[in-house]
Amino acid sequence: MDRLRERVTVASRAVATLRELAVLAKPTRVERDAAIQRFEYSFEATWKAAQRFLQIMEGI
Repeated sequence: MDRLRERVTVASRAVATLRELAVLAKPTRVERDAAIQRFEYSFEATWKAAQRFLQIMEGI
């Protein structure tokens, strides 16, 4: 269960960093590229948290 909490924390932080760039009205190219990378990282972190949740709760 501790590993799940860790995964959820990482995913939450990743999404928070993505939100920082998502609110920009006219991002520069660098900001846009950073947002894409943050999205990828957020997706992976959330996916890993979901996998861990399913392993613990459903035995999948």
